[in-house]
Amino acid sequence: MINLSFWKDKRVFITGHTGFKGSWLSLWLHSLGAIVTGFALDPPTEPSLYELCQIDELITSVIADVRDRDRLQETLAEVGPNIVMHMAAQPLVRLSYENPVDTFSINVMGTVHLLEAVRQCDSVRAVLNVTTDKCYENNEWCWGYRENDRLGGHDPYSSSKACSELVTSSYRNSFFSTSDSVALATARAGNVIGGGDWAAGRLIPDCIKSLLNNEPIVVRNPQAIRPWQHVLEPLNGYITLAQRLYEKGPEFAEAWNFGPDESDARTVGWIVDRMCQKWGGSARFITSQEEQPHEANYLRLDCSTARQRLDWQPAWNLETALDKVIDWTRAYQQGMNLRKACLAQIEEYTNLTNRENS
Repeated sequence: MINLSFWKDKRVFITGHTGFKGSWLSLWLHSLGAIVTGFALDPPTEPSLYELCQIDELITSVIADVRDRDRLQETLAEVGPNIVMHMAAQPLVRLSYENPVDTFSINVMGTVHLLEAVRQCDSVRAVLNVTTDKCYENNEWCWGYRENDRLGGHDPYSSSKACSELVTSSYRNSFFSTSDSVALATARAGNVIGGGDWAAGRLIPDCIKSLLNNEPIVVRNPQAIRPWQHVLEPLNGYITLAQRLYEKGPEFAEAWNFGPDESDARTVGWIVDRMCQKWGGSARFITSQEEQPHEANYLRLDCSTARQRLDWQPAWNLETALDKVIDWTRAYQQGMNLRKACLAQIEEYTNLTNRENS
């Protein structure tokens, strides 16, 4: 559960703030009263949630590359943050096949550069490195992966995120291991969905683009199963965990899973069919006959640790999450104020989680 008063005037440094998850996180933390500074490249898509919500009016935005070690270190020293949330990444499996060198450079050395900068910044008390559920060595098990299961990764993206996990563990053991040092943790979330995601090659963005253009949705692997969840679910976990890291230090400095309930691990085909039903009209989908690069077929997370120790649990089931995506997209289609639309969903979600935990 998020302590709403904790975040007021906390200085928070977010890498990757111009991306989909980074934009939602920036909005949420700003609404809680945090003083947010972002460090990232220009928004990766056109349109982008970052630009549609005019987030640069709310936070301090530094447009730069995490591979620029000197710029990152200088900026962190200037800002003097209390909490760092590292989300800058090359986040797409399919793009990692096309650009493996960039993927490893950003996802691995970007993490190294950030943690080196943290070592030189005395103001930082807590660091959260956001990785992915795909960092596990995927054995296509029917049960969820736990935080102590083996890391791996078939594709360059998944492997690079497993490497980022190992880098984080090494820095924690080597440089942040005392009771008064920086508290450093990682967070592994499943497939997130939500309004404002325009990334190429992701299921929901592909659905939205086709629905808005009144075209059939092309599906690559309708039988693949993923742990789908609304973007606010893992962000709730990240915010809660960052607070605990700040307050409790080493007690929470480890790896954490944030995924949906077991019933919300659904096939791609189920998701697309529901999206078509909810959109209405002539919405439909077809299956691509083209040969596709390898992607995991089955993946789930065991989130028992977060449930028991952070009192975190999903608040919106998958049906609700899809409804929120449709609602946001309708607001976009009708030219409504999208910052207000996002903040309204954040407020609704926060009110629900507060009632459930009261």
